[in-house]
Amino acid sequence: MRDVIKQIGQLFFVGFPGEIPSETFLTFISEEEIGGVILFADNCPTHLAARQNIETIRSRCADGSPLIAIDQEGGRVCRLKGAPVEYRAASEYGQDKLATRFEEQYSRAAVYMEALGIDINLAPVADIFLDPENSCLRDRCYGNTPEQVARFVEAAVAVSCSAGLLSCLKHFPGLGAAKSDPHLRTSIAAYDRIVWEQRERVPFAAGVAAGCDLVMTTHLRVPAIDSRIATGSEIMISELIRDALGFEGPIITDDLCMAGAAELGDIGERTVAAFTAGHDLLLFGQDLEASMQAFDFFREAVRRGEIDTERIRKSLERLAGIKIKLGRPVLR
Repeated sequence: MRDVIKQIGQLFFVGFPGEIPSETFLTFISEEEIGGVILFADNCPTHLAARQNIETIRSRCADGSPLIAIDQEGGRVCRLKGAPVEYRAASEYGQDKLATRFEEQYSRAAVYMEALGIDINLAPVADIFLDPENSCLRDRCYGNTPEQVARFVEAAVAVSCSAGLLSCLKHFPGLGAAKSDPHLRTSIAAYDRIVWEQRERVPFAAGVAAGCDLVMTTHLRVPAIDSRIATGSEIMISELIRDALGFEGPIITDDLCMAGAAELGDIGERTVAAFTAGHDLLLFGQDLEASMQAFDFFREAVRRGEIDTERIRKSLERLAGIKIKLGRPVLR
């Protein structure tokens, strides 16, 4: 039990506000051996600043230095600005129908991100743009048909792999048919399992077949499949991601601080619910206090025996798998 308690920080991915990480943040990730840090735009005012922040974070951590993740999807979701790392929106590439231009421009961005010290790009978006009222996904999808999105998802995963950058498919089980933004409220989609198999599943399956490294769920309810949101749904994780897609790597939550996850409880309860549902990695945005509260709540739940320690070990093994791909040390 003591060994497991020591390693649970590896399951957490956390962010920080501002241009540089605070001493409180650096102490937290160092002492608790946090597994990953996500960078946002204000952490990357320049490429040099981003690189310096990454070096600062790694200098404060031991052998199990955290993985560095970023959302660099293209278009309006680019945390790093300027050439060669900023590239066009997915919808613009999708209009070209061919992935050649996307592959060329994303290759430059991916190589540059890896050179800066970034390990994971939380992309590509595997959603199909089905509802024009879905402002959350505006410009972020490669098309409005499964086949078109699948072509670009395959290309993005292949480019990431060639550049030594880990890729992450999102937003499972498929956010394109929903109207609401999970940042603001729980999203709802009306498709059933049959429609999912024929439509939403296609780009995710293409990404898995191409060798994606992670899958991200989001705070989406699909009542015809499960009454619970995907973040807290064993059906979504076990039956759809593990069985239907055959994905064996780590599954990461969307930001658990989002309002769309509120039905799972307070921040600590959300964390336990998401892990119990089958997620391996727990993602938090820039609310450091919430991240620390969630960590303390999760650790106490483990100590009380409310979380299966074998599940923790399995998640740590999946995390170790992607660290080994990067040649990174694995905590034991």
